[in-house]
Amino acid sequence: MLGARGGYGHRISRLGGLQSTSSRLTPWHRTFSSGRRLQQFHQEPQQFGPFVPPKPDSLPRPTPARTYSRTRRWTRRLAYTAGALGLVYAFDGVWLASSLARTARTFKTGIIVALDYKINFRHEPIFASSIAEVHERSARRWFDLLCANGGLYLKIGQAIAMQSAILPPEFQKMFARMFDDAPQNDWADVAKVIQEDFGKPAEDVFGVSFDRTEDSRLGLMEKTARASASVAQVHWACLADGREVAIKVQKREIAQQVGWDLWTFKVVTYIYSKWFDIPVYSLVPYITERLFLETDFENEANNAERMAQLVADEPRLNGRVYIPRVYRELSSRRVMTAEWIEGVRLWDKETLAAPWKGGRGRGSPGCRGTPLDVDGRRRENVGHQAAGPTRSSHAWLKPERAWWKGPDGNGGLGVRLKDVMTIMVDLFSAQMFLWGVVHVDPHPGNLFGRRTPSGEAELVLIDHGLYIHIEPKLRHQYALFWKSLLTFDNKTLRGIVQEWGVSNVDIFASATLLRPYTGGDRSTERRIQGLGGQDDAGDPQQQQRGLLRRRTSNPDQAARAFEAQEKMRQGIREILGGDNSKWPQALVFLGRNLRIVQGNNQYLGSPVNRIKITGMWASRALVESPDLPWSQKVANLYRHVLFRLVLLTTDIAFYMARAKQLLGRGAGLEDEMEKQLKNVAKDTFGVELNHAVFEG
Repeated sequence: MLGARGGYGHRISRLGGLQSTSSRLTPWHRTFSSGRRLQQFHQEPQQFGPFVPPKPDSLPRPTPARTYSRTRRWTRRLAYTAGALGLVYAFDGVWLASSLARTARTFKTGIIVALDYKINFRHEPIFASSIAEVHERSARRWFDLLCANGGLYLKIGQAIAMQSAILPPEFQKMFARMFDDAPQNDWADVAKVIQEDFGKPAEDVFGVSFDRTEDSRLGLMEKTARASASVAQVHWACLADGREVAIKVQKREIAQQVGWDLWTFKVVTYIYSKWFDIPVYSLVPYITERLFLETDFENEANNAERMAQLVADEPRLNGRVYIPRVYRELSSRRVMTAEWIEGVRLWDKETLAAPWKGGRGRGSPGCRGTPLDVDGRRRENVGHQAAGPTRSSHAWLKPERAWWKGPDGNGGLGVRLKDVMTIMVDLFSAQMFLWGVVHVDPHPGNLFGRRTPSGEAELVLIDHGLYIHIEPKLRHQYALFWKSLLTFDNKTLRGIVQEWGVSNVDIFASATLLRPYTGGDRSTERRIQGLGGQDDAGDPQQQQRGLLRRRTSNPDQAARAFEAQEKMRQGIREILGGDNSKWPQALVFLGRNLRIVQGNNQYLGSPVNRIKITGMWASRALVESPDLPWSQKVANLYRHVLFRLVLLTTDIAFYMARAKQLLGRGAGLEDEMEKQLKNVAKDTFGVELNHAVFEG
């Protein structure tokens, strides 16, 4: 027992450094390894003294225990932060339709693109081989962002695509895909919107079922959308009384997202305006207000009904333009029910012009009293499945009406593209100059062609969400501005644009005409020629030869491209950089309307003299406008007669271009004007214009 205790005491003394035992150990013992010491312990007899606690002053200074307080503090902070972010993410996804995530994604992309341009927008970029590479990756980043966010971002992307002609080619190529159909929401989301707005399910609101095998006294409705856009999607339905309707339902997430999206758009535009010194932010509040109204379907219904009344009261358009009827009792702020239209979209110009095979004295389905089905009954085609991955699980319930295409299915409306385009230019010119109520989204998807029983063309206008209303003073000024453009009345032009706060008349006139304006002080032309320096000054032929030489043999193309694109910003400043308080903000959307109509005319082969028709309506409106005094109307009537004589010169130019086009020796008038405008844009602003927005 004593040996055991002695052994225990020995081990304690070795571990704790006790004085009574350690003093008996020789230095020789301390030098050996633990194995040697253990062997010595068993071989030699040991003697131990009593256990005596060490003196306090002999003990080493105590070392405080390591608590790692800083590590624990940051671990707690990270855990709290991760938990908070998780809660915010969950709340954002459930209650805000991912608006916060979309906003953060937008700011991230905006900062990356802004820094990229700030660092690399120079004739020798630091982190790119050329400016074109910077444009390409920036376009890809913005395109990916718009597609990822969806919703109103797609609408903004389509607006950019409409104006992509003034953007670098890399943006034009990328944003041409913005017109593809947007993904449609599941029926569960559609049903929730209808339930929330009407307080009852869709079956009770519209009196429909979703299967022909159910109660035959009910109507029918398709759960799969026939069309899906950025803000809403359209479902076909046949009500119990036989009316076929288009039910436009806003996507459920839009209501939560629209406020955030427009706020983000304002912030990003403000930052870019300040950082890159481009004075466009003053236009943003007006643009966002218009975009917000597009999400209000009650406002759209008001626009549609007002436009239908204006068309009905205008003899030159009544019978040539049709606005579908809105059913107010089946509509709300997020749901709009309107008459279903059977027609040919303007995209399909081949079907518009193909020979009519629907029979003599008949119109296309639903046009001017023509029945939808010539045999008086709807076809049963429940088993017809739609193509495409998003629609394969649903059968179409709407009859497929192709009787008017003939037995071989190769027929069309048999109308002249010239008539279709004339109606279109007449309609939008009347909106701009006569009524002051303008549909500013007239792309080919919102226009249908139909054939009347007499064989004439009829144009159907849908989607009335994006409108502007022009005050009478601005409407009269804009009409006079257009009239002065065609008569080279430079004094009047200068007075009007100066009142609008525009400093460069020529650039603004060219942007309005969508072709170079050569009737002013020719500053635009001199700017093109001035790119070559002073050697060619005073000799037009030398200037032209020098311009051609610089296009083909400039050894520093990168530097020249950079200088030209810098002029683009300067050109914007000359239009918008004056007194922003004077700038009529409606001009932004008027320019958009003109641009789209010009694109439509070019897409159909330039069959009409668009500029002449627009100018005629502008001059006529100054005579017919009800809010002008009679004395001014009489004076304007005399000027209108002279104006018609002046426009004969545009007819000569149009028919010469048309003759060359028919003989295969040239393009249409729109193409010729675009060619000139491309030269101006390229040499003045370094912009590669591409107006083929609707191709494909």
